[in-house]
Amino acid sequence: MTHHDLLGGPAPTLLPADGPDATVRAALAADGDARSAARATPASSLAWALLAEQETDAVAAYAYARTGYHRGLDALRRAGWRGQGPVPASHQPNQGFLRALLALAEAADAIGEHEEAERCARFLVDSATSADEVRALR
Repeated sequence: MTHHDLLGGPAPTLLPADGPDATVRAALAADGDARSAARATPASSLAWALLAEQETDAVAAYAYARTGYHRGLDALRRAGWRGQGPVPASHQPNQGFLRALLALAEAADAIGEHEEAERCARFLVDSATSADEVRALR
C-alpha cells in the first residue's frame, strides 16, 4: 500500500539507515579518506559526493558527482521512489544522494552544461529541499 501526504502527494522517500552511506560514514570516522571509502563502497552516493566536493577539476568533479547521483537514484528506486516526491535532507541516509545532486548541479554549471545544472537545481526543489539546505550539510 502506498502512503500519501495530506495534500495528495507521494510520501517522503527515506533511504535505509543501514545503506552504503552508513558504511562510508563509519569509514570516514576511522580515517577520513573519501577515495578509500569510494573504493571500498562504490554504491555509496556520499563517497562520490565527497570526492566531487573536494575535486578542483570541474570535469573530474562532474564525473564523481554523476556517479553518486546515479548510485543514489538506484537506491531511491529500491526504497520505493517513483520519480517524484520529497527526499528529505533531514533524513541522514538521504544526504549523500542530495549532496551528489547538488555537486552535479555545480559541476555541470562549471563545465557549461547549464541545462543540466538547472534540471538538478529543480530536482532539489522538487525533492522538497534547496541548494542552501544541502550546502549546509557539507
